[in-house]
Amino acid sequence: MSGQLYDGIGEAFEGFKGLPLARYGEVPGFLALVGDVKGRSVLDLASGTGFYSRELKRRGASDVLGVDISGAMVDAARALEDAEPLGARYEVGDVAELRAFDEPFDLAIAVQLFNYADGVATIERMCRNIHRSLAAGADFFVFTQNPDFRFDGPSLAKYGFLCESLGEETEIGPRERLTALLDPPISFEVNPPGREVLEKSLRAAGFDGITWVPLEISEADVRAYGEEFWADHDANPPLTMLRCRA
Repeated sequence: MSGQLYDGIGEAFEGFKGLPLARYGEVPGFLALVGDVKGRSVLDLASGTGFYSRELKRRGASDVLGVDISGAMVDAARALEDAEPLGARYEVGDVAELRAFDEPFDLAIAVQLFNYADGVATIERMCRNIHRSLAAGADFFVFTQNPDFRFDGPSLAKYGFLCESLGEETEIGPRERLTALLDPPISFEVNPPGREVLEKSLRAAGFDGITWVPLEISEADVRAYGEEFWADHDANPPLTMLRCRA
């Protein structure tokens, strides 16, 4: 899995959220999808440095537990919590081997959780563990790469990222190299699941109401940069979201 991959990054991961694609696309789009969390308990899977855990706590979540496979990521999240105490909790854990919780959560989120699974069976196991951790009827929100993204389209560099095919297809989907254009740039090799793989795994785990939700740039941010700036994104969206129910 991906623990060692992220252990060398730690707090630098926070910088991802300032890149245009994340700042004007991912963050507002995903938070709008998740919606009102006041008084609700949240399980944040692949929580990284705790960006969404903190934001959902600020928005009134009663309890937030972030789980990440990387000890360095969890250390960075705890340091940020110490600097600005919000009440978010964090622990190191592999979602494929997720521990049982005393109380089910009211909702779960997963941002790029499935990119590093070593096979379809691992994705299926992750989905079963997540379903087991949720109350009946709870929502599960997923942020992932768009299975319909075309690698031969215009570069995403002006949005802060590169996405390149590695020319290999696995049972999960195509292998890719993602690069965040920070200083210095940070690259990852990922294997995000195809549409059918993810839908089948979620259904097999007991989720229903699976709905794909396009990621759109807000009108305000389109105005700020201009429609021409976002035209390449809109013609070939690299990211997407889905929601489903336990």
